[in-house]
Amino acid sequence: MIEVGIGLPTRLAATQPDLVFDWARRADEGPFSSLAVTDRVVSDALEPLAVLATAAGVTRRVRLMASVVIGPTRETTLLARQAATIDVLAGGRLSLGLAVGARRDDYLVAGTSFETRGRRFDEQLATLRRIWAGEPVAEAMGRVGPVTARPEGPELLVGGHVDAVADRIARWADGFMAPGGGDPAAMARLWALIGATWEQAARAGSPRYVSGSYFALGPGAGDAARAYMTAMYSHDRQLVERRLKGVPTTPDALRALIEQRAEAGAHELILRPCSADLDQLARLAEIVPTLGH
Repeated sequence: MIEVGIGLPTRLAATQPDLVFDWARRADEGPFSSLAVTDRVVSDALEPLAVLATAAGVTRRVRLMASVVIGPTRETTLLARQAATIDVLAGGRLSLGLAVGARRDDYLVAGTSFETRGRRFDEQLATLRRIWAGEPVAEAMGRVGPVTARPEGPELLVGGHVDAVADRIARWADGFMAPGGGDPAAMARLWALIGATWEQAARAGSPRYVSGSYFALGPGAGDAARAYMTAMYSHDRQLVERRLKGVPTTPDALRALIEQRAEAGAHELILRPCSADLDQLARLAEIVPTLGH
């Protein structure tokens, strides 16, 4: 049975710290598998790794997930230390999702190259694994960061739409962080490629598949979904309309989405709220147990 995680509304609740803490505590009570945060550099949202560090202090059970951090916009050594620290503080509950991202402005303000992000991402993934394993980053240098719960570091998931994702996962990661709202046929093809590449690399076990979607429930759900999608994708009205078509706004539509992602092979589905109202978390909690959780 597919696990269901809940997104933390860090964009909507940026000026309401108490709401962030309450949301994390209630998510920890269940029945959710993960508490997830997203990333944008050009944004007034709360910084995702800082939020996960805070969430580690107010939760004890739920997995803490970055879904996803835009890896190449960040210096790798610092990213490795931050992730290892959160994992230690959370008792091994960190799941770090990384991707290259698709927005040029994020790279512009970070002072990094948008054009070379794929190559640098490959280098970054390899370096993260070396640092977490305790290997020196440079000759005659000591360990960087604390020892994580797993010798190879926290769970590492790679996201994206391109075929290179399959090779990255087979070489360095534990699984796939599927983009929310992706074309089902394209995602199925990429997931099949990931499985085949994993086997060719003679990796033990199998990759984990984490999918994602937005949701809105209760009175005014449609309006909340439209307002959120418009704010997120204001640069492309057609994209707003495409995204809205995939946002469930009723319990039946949400159940159908969860079942569809389970049939596609996903092990976990992260549902990101279009409203920061705690009512959204409570309404979702009523639905998840009916799915066997």
